[in-house]
Amino acid sequence: MNRVFLFFAAFVLLTISAFRTSLPADSSTVKPTDERKHIKWLTIQEAYALTQKKPRKFVIDVYTDWCGWCKVMDRKTFSEPAIVDYVNENFYPVRFNAEQTADITLGKQTFKYISSGSNGVHELAAALMRNQMSYPTTVFMDEKFNLIQPIAGYLEARTFHQIITYFGKNYHQKEPFDQFKAGTYTREFQASLAGK
Repeated sequence: MNRVFLFFAAFVLLTISAFRTSLPADSSTVKPTDERKHIKWLTIQEAYALTQKKPRKFVIDVYTDWCGWCKVMDRKTFSEPAIVDYVNENFYPVRFNAEQTADITLGKQTFKYISSGSNGVHELAAALMRNQMSYPTTVFMDEKFNLIQPIAGYLEARTFHQIITYFGKNYHQKEPFDQFKAGTYTREFQASLAGK
């Protein structure tokens, strides 16, 4: 009986060891299974400093911690590979919490948090959104930190891609958005979000 038990135990150990995967000696070299690209978000101060050296347009995601549609936009829109690539290549992407309390100095101007009951708002958020407080709001600014346009509300991936390409390559200076969507976008960018 002992021989049967020893044989069975040895068989189980051999079977388990055959299915074990070995890790490299340095487990820090193991790559995660999710190697999806992400937007390289900056603070507003980081983006402002970068544009002083290398001018580039800004796309600013103005959000709050309690905003449900902000979280949906993070998951569904900002994770789309064509959007990630286009934003990282053509903009300084900024995430800005409209209710953050820290002062922000850009150039010679300082923006502060304004308390209002249980929630307040940051002066910079109000300025970026032209005092139309709605979350999420996506704000586009030019290379000199001049406001191009804030766009309030949740934007699904296809619409967001149309908008970032419209502002990213200055089509907003050449044609109305509806004409761009029907013509230029269809010809030049449609394949980027095929099937979306």
